[in-house]
Amino acid sequence: MQHAKNAGCTAIQIFSTNPRTYRVSPIDHASLESFRAMREEAGIFPTAIHTSYLINLASDDEKICVGSLRLLKNDLEVAAAGGISYVNTHLGSYGKRSREEGFADACRALERSLEDIKPGVVLVMENSAGAGQLCGGTLEELGRFIKTVDHPQLGVCLDTAHAWAAGYEINSQRGVDDFIYQTAEEIGLDRVKMFHFNDTQVPLGANKDRHWHIGDGNIGFEGFRALAARPELHEKMAILETPGEDADDIRNMETIRLIFKGAAAL
Repeated sequence: MQHAKNAGCTAIQIFSTNPRTYRVSPIDHASLESFRAMREEAGIFPTAIHTSYLINLASDDEKICVGSLRLLKNDLEVAAAGGISYVNTHLGSYGKRSREEGFADACRALERSLEDIKPGVVLVMENSAGAGQLCGGTLEELGRFIKTVDHPQLGVCLDTAHAWAAGYEINSQRGVDDFIYQTAEEIGLDRVKMFHFNDTQVPLGANKDRHWHIGDGNIGFEGFRALAARPELHEKMAILETPGEDADDIRNMETIRLIFKGAAAL
């Protein structure tokens, strides 16, 4: 928490447990209350939980489906107990079966995860880089999930590095404007609750999930400046997932703050 405060963060994303295990521990209410108090003292709101990397809501393996749903429901319960606004999840992969069959199963899993969701918590689906049979690589497919499941506490998180890797050319004002227009048409901007701001060095449409420092990659200063200039995004939560050590975090925070300050002065 101190590092986030030193970096000037006003929002934070955490894991509630080891992100590479199916193990679920009982909710530690005392720790959650302490965490809430630390956030209040540091002025860091809102907060998101990033779910386990093992979650695959579209799998045709029953064991994986059961484990994924247990992990997701646990994070939703932790969020409700800790006053945490968002639970951000990857959807997984359709594997070797048809996308339509996998899509239907993923929708059913989302519906089950939302059955007992508490007020004040929103489950957000993160866009993927679009490789192979990954779910949610396009704005159209994310919009289909929103429309099919049709739950008011289901939203979307847009990762800029993933969007670029999936073929969305968001490194210019025109490209960003087109991207936001498509987002509004396919998903609805009210359903976009979060952004992950990450630059990337992969070529456009490479379908590779590789994050890089803000302004040093192919999205560049112009792309992030164009995003910062869109007034309808100003109230959205944004998280940096850039690589490196503590000093890199602070540098990336300083960079994105300067970009937003410059965009506001235009």
